[in-house]
Amino acid sequence: MPTLVRRVIPSPLSAVALGIAALIALPLLYVGHSALSVKTAVWERLWTTRIPELLFNTLSLAIGVGLFTFLLGVSIAWLVTRYQFWGCGFWKWAFILPLAIPSYVLAYVYTFLLDTGGPVEQVWQSMAGPDSRIFSPYSFSGALVVLTLNTFPFVYLLARAALQHLNVSFEEAARATGTSQWRIIFHVSLPLLRPALAAGLFLVILYVVSDFGAVSLLRFQTFTYAVYQQITGRFDYSAASALSLLLVVFALIFLIGERWFRRRSRFYQTTGRVRRSVPVPCRFAQTTAITLYFSLIFCGAFALPTFLLAHWTIAAWGNGQISAEFFEYAWNSILLSGSAATLALVIGTPLAYLAWRRPTMLNLFCIQGAYTGYVLPGPVAALALLIIFSQTIPFLYGTILVLIIAYLIHFLPAGLQPIESTFQQITPNFEEAAKSLGVSGLQSFWRITLPLVRGGFLVAWILMFIQSMKELPATLLLRPVGFDTLAVRIWLEASEELYQLAAPPALLIIIMTVPVVFLLSWKNWQVT
Repeated sequence: MPTLVRRVIPSPLSAVALGIAALIALPLLYVGHSALSVKTAVWERLWTTRIPELLFNTLSLAIGVGLFTFLLGVSIAWLVTRYQFWGCGFWKWAFILPLAIPSYVLAYVYTFLLDTGGPVEQVWQSMAGPDSRIFSPYSFSGALVVLTLNTFPFVYLLARAALQHLNVSFEEAARATGTSQWRIIFHVSLPLLRPALAAGLFLVILYVVSDFGAVSLLRFQTFTYAVYQQITGRFDYSAASALSLLLVVFALIFLIGERWFRRRSRFYQTTGRVRRSVPVPCRFAQTTAITLYFSLIFCGAFALPTFLLAHWTIAAWGNGQISAEFFEYAWNSILLSGSAATLALVIGTPLAYLAWRRPTMLNLFCIQGAYTGYVLPGPVAALALLIIFSQTIPFLYGTILVLIIAYLIHFLPAGLQPIESTFQQITPNFEEAAKSLGVSGLQSFWRITLPLVRGGFLVAWILMFIQSMKELPATLLLRPVGFDTLAVRIWLEASEELYQLAAPPALLIIIMTVPVVFLLSWKNWQVT
């Protein structure tokens, strides 16, 4: 085939990749088209009633959670890397465990702890008097506490990894000039950590902006919760599309801002000797203070919620409240998550392979298009698929196929990252050598490349499986009638404050997620 024709007509594999990218990007394009088609009267009504409140609540919650996760994550990372004390090895991996608890599970636990007459208020009244009150969980403060405890490990992991590779020669040079320790921290150490801290904070903020489970159970009005209410309560798809567009714009701004800030913060040392920090042994008083601080955070973020869930599960089992339906919900979750993770590997492999072996403009455009799922929060993707399937393919609407497609769109980017990075670590020379011996391209991939990248494929599958297992908003909106998953049962029972009924599925999700969290974090904390 002439060279000009080959450039114009894509290969069959590239055509498949283009179709996959178009499918993934379709909901985002549809939401944008629907929102821009909304009548002016609807926009005016939203701007005068809902948008100012939602804008203030969403931004204030994101900024507040970002600030407190920064304080917790950096302080914990600093203490475990710069000081040597009893139990330090335990705390290094213990603060990864909160990542195993979905935000809606932590939210429903804290509605019990912080509610009027709850355990926390009883303890507070025993110290401050019978008429004293604490803040309600159904408020900004409640959402701030829950999301901070749920997301600070993002900042902790990135800050700890950066501190482990920080050159302490800069700090020693500042100390030699007589600079105090606090000035060294704020003017030398933290500026050198900017890339890692910025990445962690933007990840936290993006998570908070797109979170649905926690804010819905805490009844705190943000854009995600408002989109869900417009769909299920008022059946106002026009208003939901308008709010979805604003939510997508927020996500895009944060993603673009993170990329820009990361580029502006790049630096590296070209001369001189790099020295790593040596942990300073702590005295007994210091060890006690650090242990108390760590214990308070760990109990609030993981130990206490897990203990309560185990206690409620045992009580539910003893009362005979765990019926055969519970195992049906578990099977539904496993079926959906396994199907979505497997299908994601099938459709993600050609995207990552072409970006690795044939990095043309078309192939790179396809894989970037597949990453658009990052900017689609769960309710937004569900809204787009709900309208598309109900209006164009009504016989498929209300089936698990629509739900699996929603999982693919939302979580494929999480699986593409390990697949793509694994491909990039393999030299193309292996395939070229096989082709020179007469082996076809498909056989070369199957017998040479695939065995080399199967570790990355396994990580991608597990990651997408667990993410799908915990997914809530799209499942609530798109599941077939009578088809419930573990996440849905947690949300439904917790909404009615039936704590014992919500505990078994919540505990099962945590038990399944903890090994995955360790697997994905192994390389990070094993280096210490």
